[in-house]
Amino acid sequence: MKLKVTDIDKKAKGEVEIDDTVFADIFGREVRKDILARVVNWQLAKRRQGTHKTKEIGDVSGTTKKPYRQKGTGNARQGSLRSPQFRGGATIFGPHPRDHAHDLPKKVRRLGLKTALSAKHKDGKLVIWTATAGTGKTKDLNAKLKKLGWASALVIDGPEVDEKFARAARNIPNFDVLPQQGVNVYDILRRDTLVLTKGAMEHLVERLK
Repeated sequence: MKLKVTDIDKKAKGEVEIDDTVFADIFGREVRKDILARVVNWQLAKRRQGTHKTKEIGDVSGTTKKPYRQKGTGNARQGSLRSPQFRGGATIFGPHPRDHAHDLPKKVRRLGLKTALSAKHKDGKLVIWTATAGTGKTKDLNAKLKKLGWASALVIDGPEVDEKFARAARNIPNFDVLPQQGVNVYDILRRDTLVLTKGAMEHLVERLK
């Protein structure tokens, strides 16, 4: 299978050839939304801080004295003003700090990445560039993106992102740049167009085949 390679100005710069079997496995899979959902949920769960906390009765400051005597007042008996039924009292069964991360089999994670790449190729939203390069000015890069008609895109560069290109892209909304080792399902799906440099493409194929 041959895929066209262009530069940022959409000028043809040759082709990249991938074995048909490998291409079908990585870019030609059926789009399974259940797999994508599992991987995205796994990623987002890992990002959660889990610092939410409510106060139990032992955490609420205040007296331990009974608010009034046990009998003879006509009111329900009470043991503490720190109880949950009183204003400023404790919260029962509230959240506590915890780690929200959960395990996901490696083969499911790999399948999720392949499915995300297949979805972009199927929708015609996969673009291959020779490399990333720029003047380092946001204005220049933004003008090029407008010519391409992209409102949202993710660029996957080589092992190291071109410094000038990354600096220019930093202030453009809905436009992200990642090194090849940072490619992930969530970022691929949250942007409309996926751009791979030739080096990143070769790395991904070698990693996933």
